[in-house]
Amino acid sequence: METVGAYTLRVGYWPAEKRSNKRPLLFFNGIGANMELAFGLGEWMRDREILTFDMPGIGESEPARFPYRPWMMARVARKLCDQYGFEDVDVMGVSWGGAMAQQFAFQYRNSVGKLVLVATTAGMTMVPGKISAISKMADARRYTDPDYMRDNFQRLYGEAADEGAGQHIDNLKPPAPMGYVYQLIAFLGWSSLPFIRFLRMPTLVMAGDKDSIVPMANAHILNTALPNAKLHVVKDGGHLFLVTKPEQSISVLTEFLDEPMEAMQPKSVWQQGFSFA
Repeated sequence: METVGAYTLRVGYWPAEKRSNKRPLLFFNGIGANMELAFGLGEWMRDREILTFDMPGIGESEPARFPYRPWMMARVARKLCDQYGFEDVDVMGVSWGGAMAQQFAFQYRNSVGKLVLVATTAGMTMVPGKISAISKMADARRYTDPDYMRDNFQRLYGEAADEGAGQHIDNLKPPAPMGYVYQLIAFLGWSSLPFIRFLRMPTLVMAGDKDSIVPMANAHILNTALPNAKLHVVKDGGHLFLVTKPEQSISVLTEFLDEPMEAMQPKSVWQQGFSFA
């Protein structure tokens, strides 16, 4: 546990196996999700440092006393990076964490090398998922009852539960009630579209074509609106394809992060198709 400003947070840090010039990876998790989802990153990506934390009231972090806004959590993440001596970082976010990653990249764009957005949206301007999946998300049993999660995994996330999904289910920790509520209301009224044109760093947008919660249309919106993005679609991937298809996902991720910055130029207007500018 570490104190960052007014928050007491459970922090996860994976050191690189050997020194390199690769930027550390700052990871933002999905709503209600504890940092165990990032364990796969630490296992597969041993050539770079990885930093993440449980949001207030999530996992083992202490609940926040008051609601927070995205810019506040971005500032907390920046302070945490400073505590670990990270000046420039690559940033990655999954689902709810993808919105946090966009906010961080906007606030601290001069210190962000690359951006990875996984199964996420531009915020309130999103194309909603299936009602059957969203209604299951609101059921607290997905955190407290492993059998319920296994029985409803495909309806929730868009693909059948496999060994990777089973491990994820076993690692889930129920969030504090207000911790989950504060995450839900943090992004009320928020959208990245007003500032997305300022995110000129190389960006990888990853989406599963079977995602029941965040339909593919959201990935196309991000890919079109971002000046320097490329889209990778995970075939037969649901909302948690990072968990269910780790080798394929990590391979794409590492290839993107390792690609020289000089080779990643912003798209021209003709390549983008249309612009929100």
